Amino acid sequence: MKRVLTYGTFDLFHFGHLEILRRAKALGDYLIVAVSTDEFNERDKHKQTVYPYEHRAAIVAANRFVDEVIPETHWGQKAEDVKKHGVNIFVMGDDWKGKFDEELKGLCEVVYLPRTERISSTNIKQSIRDGG
Repeated sequence: MKRVLTYGTFDLFHFGHLEILRRAKALGDYLIVAVSTDEFNERDKHKQTVYPYEHRAAIVAANRFVDEVIPETHWGQKAEDVKKHGVNIFVMGDDWKGKFDEELKGLCEVVYLPRTERISSTNIKQSIRDGG
């Protein structure tokens, strides 16, 4: 069984999120998604989410492409998770291209998928702030 792992905050779940999950699942048989906790987002990513971790994790878990959801609590856990969960393929959006190659070298294949154009939680939040 080919196991795939990806990470994200998944706030304001949108079509771009759906697409990365669909494409990640297509690379293997079992998709694990690590959703950033509220504490990790605030402490290390310096971002505030609209929805709390429990809601974001439940939304991701309800997606038919997702087999398992785990919490992301710190930057350094990726190699730990790859080993712990027997991951074959690590997937991230191409805005992270090259960031995890060295850290995960020899542990699994690293794949960077193109982001869905013109769609992001940041843009959605800005549109809401701008009134439209």
